[in-house]
Amino acid sequence: MKLGDKLRSLRAVEGSLRGLGRPLTQQELASAMKREIGRGLSQAYLSQIESGARPHLTHKTRGLLARFFRVYPGFLVDDPEGYTPGLQSELRAMDAKVDSWLFAGAGQFTADPELQRALMTIAETPDSRTPLLLLAEIVRTPGLFERLAEVLRPGGGAGETPDRRGQRPPASPLRN
Repeated sequence: MKLGDKLRSLRAVEGSLRGLGRPLTQQELASAMKREIGRGLSQAYLSQIESGARPHLTHKTRGLLARFFRVYPGFLVDDPEGYTPGLQSELRAMDAKVDSWLFAGAGQFTADPELQRALMTIAETPDSRTPLLLLAEIVRTPGLFERLAEVLRPGGGAGETPDRRGQRPPASPLRN
């Protein structure tokens, strides 16, 4: 896949994540970058990248786009001739699917910023599969989920609810 195709694809995913039902326009991308990360690229420059007139990015430009789209900077280059996603390990391909699923899910929960932030946090970890597997084990372990939920529950939590010995637990590092 060429760099321009990747940028068009990222605009489409970002538009979907933002609930637009369509790709972000180049102008919307330029504006969102300036607003959200404090620096951006012009619509004309984005057009040159997508058209192939600028087949290579500077390190700075690649970093800005990677930061905005939350992708690895190395993704923002042309794939080598003959490259196919099938060359990736099965586990790496699965992790990429999990990340895409989490990012898309986060976009669906704009009304619940805590849930959205949780999904984004998991998606941004280098191995998003592991936190999900850990969560499954927490839920399966008798009593653990309830204890953790009590600590994290708004209005409840560390310092407010005595434990079974009547003592207040120390402040939890899990609370923000």
